[in-house]
Amino acid sequence: MAEIDLLAHYPKAKRNVEQRGQEKSEEDRRIGRLFGKEYFDGDRRFGYGGYNYHPRFWQPVIPTFEQHFKLTKHSSILDVGCGKGFMLHDFARHIPGIHVKGIDISAYGIANALEDMKPFLRVGNAKKLPFPDKSFDVVISINTIHNLPPEDCKQSLREIQRVARRGSFVTMDAYRTPEEKQRMDAWNLTALTYMHVDEWKKLFNEVGYTGDYYWFIP
Repeated sequence: MAEIDLLAHYPKAKRNVEQRGQEKSEEDRRIGRLFGKEYFDGDRRFGYGGYNYHPRFWQPVIPTFEQHFKLTKHSSILDVGCGKGFMLHDFARHIPGIHVKGIDISAYGIANALEDMKPFLRVGNAKKLPFPDKSFDVVISINTIHNLPPEDCKQSLREIQRVARRGSFVTMDAYRTPEEKQRMDAWNLTALTYMHVDEWKKLFNEVGYTGDYYWFIP
């Protein structure tokens, strides 16, 4: 288990956290947490404000995962919280032949996925992954598990541990200082479980999660 930023080459957006905190209402958060059309392709206050594929996002990141996990065309990957399949699409393009699967709670996201990825994606819940033990070499979950309440969050990490053969990587909403917590409180739209990085590490140990991890801190 290692704290490692495998998303170091993901483009960094400029964030006006204070403005976002002032604009977001509890109703916006309720709608965002439905993870439907409004979250992906509706008004910006509910989520992405238009979730479309662009190679500049995941293509710079894929080689980092490839090297870290020593991925080849014989490897298999599961993306928990795959959305429209953008990351898996770039994995498949960068490593031809690699076996990819994705699962997401959003029926809208899966229905509107990239066409080449649709055969490999399915609707499902992270707290009960519909795959046998040790089904995938690597399981990845980016900014997803924290959208569940604490007990379901724990169960999802157990599930990731269960279906991963060689390794896993998750990112969580987190903070290290009171100032970062204040920013996270303002920024948060969908996360139901976010906490200090030391609390996350304690939780990882509690549930027996032995994969790699990193944080989203606005």
